[in-house]
Amino acid sequence: MDVISLTKKLLSFNSINPPGNEEEIARFTGSLLSEYGFNTEFYVFESGRLHLIAERGLSPDKSPVVFSGHFDTVPLGNNKWSVDPFAGEINNGKIWGRGSSDMKGGLAAIIMASIEAFNETTPEGGIRLIFTAGEELGCHGAKQLARLIDGKGTASALIIGEPTANLPATGHKGAIYLNAVTSGLTAHSSMPELGINAIYKAARSIMKIIDFKFEAEKDPLLGYPTINVGKISGGMNLNSVPDHAEFTIDIRTTTKIDQEKILDRLCEELGNETVLETMVNLQPVYTSEKDPFVQLVYDICEVEGSGKKFPMALPYLTDGAVLQKLYNNAPTVILGPGQPEMAHQTDEFCYIRTLEQSVNIYKNIILKRR
Repeated sequence: MDVISLTKKLLSFNSINPPGNEEEIARFTGSLLSEYGFNTEFYVFESGRLHLIAERGLSPDKSPVVFSGHFDTVPLGNNKWSVDPFAGEINNGKIWGRGSSDMKGGLAAIIMASIEAFNETTPEGGIRLIFTAGEELGCHGAKQLARLIDGKGTASALIIGEPTANLPATGHKGAIYLNAVTSGLTAHSSMPELGINAIYKAARSIMKIIDFKFEAEKDPLLGYPTINVGKISGGMNLNSVPDHAEFTIDIRTTTKIDQEKILDRLCEELGNETVLETMVNLQPVYTSEKDPFVQLVYDICEVEGSGKKFPMALPYLTDGAVLQKLYNNAPTVILGPGQPEMAHQTDEFCYIRTLEQSVNIYKNIILKRR
């Protein structure tokens, strides 16, 4: 077994979310790691959906390094694939399939590096692998798992194996996902004065969102917070006054704002016309590049900090937003073999060479960590 054959095997499991169906891939992964001496434990997320935690070599004297990944993938999309998305076809120096970059290739590299590290020695402090269900729609699985394992162990550092083309990132923005609802009174559209138009209420709120000011200073790594309305729906038919409308709000946050205060301000500005439901509220991930663990990762990845490219932040959300908080702000690096631009794409692929490189990178992190 090598990282390519393991990636191919993981790609064969259809874990598209929704619905997820991560139980089969979780049990395969747990069985494999058990064969190599890892203690494994499954946690139920939902029916047919499992998280997996695997540990080996833990010591009371030193906290383990934690590697994190997720089993689920996004849907295939409407465009036709030119390859079988579950076959792991290999050509042109790439392995193709849904999840090859995001992030079954990363899972395979983490697993292989962990196994190979113990073939050489017993790493000081050991390893904990946390593989989640239900990441793709807002890290709901990791949030649920964190509640189940809170207080069970510590971590010296975190590696989140999301796609970065093997370039270490030391942060990403937080996220607040909101569903906004407006209500009205239906009437015939020829007599609109008898109704209350919920779409008009939504429109007024959206105009306020366009003008919303965060009043935040620039974060050196993450920049400025942003806000976006991404989806809207409402009404029953053309000739009725709509009595219901809803839209989504996506806020990306930095370390320079208080997320609860932002929510309070937004509620105040939108007023009673709009009811906000919080679907996701996750903090940013940030670690100083001066941290010794980050410097170790930089050395292993052969990158130089404080340059044009580093420190590097990511535009997307990861389970690190949950796990860094769970493990008391342990130094966290997002680092994986997948191509970031291939995540969620039709004909998704991962380069063979980056997969193979990532095994060595992860293994060196495990063995050289102090």
